[in-house]
Amino acid sequence: MVGTLGSPRTGRIDAAARAPFGWAPLVVLFIVGLVDRMEANLLSGVLPLVQHEWGFSDTAAGSIPTAAALAGAIVAIPAGYFADRYNRTRIIAVVVFIWAIATLGTGLATGFVMFYLMRVLLAAAENIDNPAAGSLLADYYPPISRAKAYGLTRVTTYLGGVGTLLGGVLGQAYGWRNAFMIMVIPGLLTAVLVWLLKEPRRGELDRIVARSATVPAEPVPAPDPAPAPVAEKVPFGKQMRQVLTIPSLVFVCVGLGLLTLGLAGVFFWLPTLMVRTFGVPAGMAGSVSGLITIAGTLAGTLIGSWLGRTWHGTRKGGRLLAGGGGITIGALVLAVALSMGSLWPMAILTLLACTSMSIAIPNMTACLADVVPASARGLGFAALQLLITGCGAFGSLIVGIASDQLGSLVGGMYILIVPMVIGGLITLGARGSFERDATKVLDAARDS
Repeated sequence: MVGTLGSPRTGRIDAAARAPFGWAPLVVLFIVGLVDRMEANLLSGVLPLVQHEWGFSDTAAGSIPTAAALAGAIVAIPAGYFADRYNRTRIIAVVVFIWAIATLGTGLATGFVMFYLMRVLLAAAENIDNPAAGSLLADYYPPISRAKAYGLTRVTTYLGGVGTLLGGVLGQAYGWRNAFMIMVIPGLLTAVLVWLLKEPRRGELDRIVARSATVPAEPVPAPDPAPAPVAEKVPFGKQMRQVLTIPSLVFVCVGLGLLTLGLAGVFFWLPTLMVRTFGVPAGMAGSVSGLITIAGTLAGTLIGSWLGRTWHGTRKGGRLLAGGGGITIGALVLAVALSMGSLWPMAILTLLACTSMSIAIPNMTACLADVVPASARGLGFAALQLLITGCGAFGSLIVGIASDQLGSLVGGMYILIVPMVIGGLITLGARGSFERDATKVLDAARDS
């Protein structure tokens, strides 16, 4: 049954339901994010094999993720523009298909230049789907469920370690080219799965929730099966100004950008720090660091989703309180962890820090969806993607430069603690504007 995934579960939309369209859309978009990150991180697992074949330098190898991140940043705003004007499920399906083609091209590359270009193309394509996915989730799930929905999809960003592990195993067993070839299969299957998703009417769920707040909530008939109409084509400049003048959005984007800057730098160098400081083998350092990232992110996201659901509507800016508090406390715990003189106390404290900071993942993205009108959510998530991608590209570079200048890797990592704390405090400061901005969105939806 083509295009039926994501239809109202009972044929009617219940404004009080946590998932009026069911959980199938969330599962599909989770798979999209997981396959995305697994493929992106496959490179780090097979990199020694690729370097052995072509003999390029570490500098050239290290420039691949930076170039890829910059390519992703360049396409972020155009991706938001298209997400606000065209069928989002089709955008994601086509983009995932392009991933598969770029992955195939990576495996078939006849030289380093072609290999390099395929990786950059892949990164650009991967960033095109983010604004569309962010916008879709807000039309599938009401505010009460958004922390859970965004948390489970955004957590895939931090599960890329699975791709590194998979790349190493497949590359060693079958060769690095075949490792990429194998990843083409889940890419194609995921594209088909997204194609089956039904495009929800843009902003309809907001209107139903807003109106149910003033009249007794009752189920409303599901929309007719005709294709959802595209949003009115607001001039791009006007739409951009509309988005950038939302205080809460600016605070959330800056807060998550500074968090990403710190995490990208600290966790990139964490295995190296373990090797240099504690003398542990590289394999063990990588395993411990990877487990910290995966376990801490999963735990923090689950805790954050629970806090977001519990505190939303019961505390002023409850989600921002959870997210900003988690970032601030986590950054301070990380500062203590870096001062430890033995491996396991440092690892345990770093795990706690990672868990605390990950509380922000579901809550801050849900807040962004709450304060941006449905007609501009694609652009709102594009602005977020632009900041976190750009900041993530330079975190490891800042630590590396500071380490060379200071003669201390830990000293370079401490530099990034400061922006993380600032990001947490900025997020806490957004609590004053969040309720006002979210109310404007619902009021506009109610009157539309």
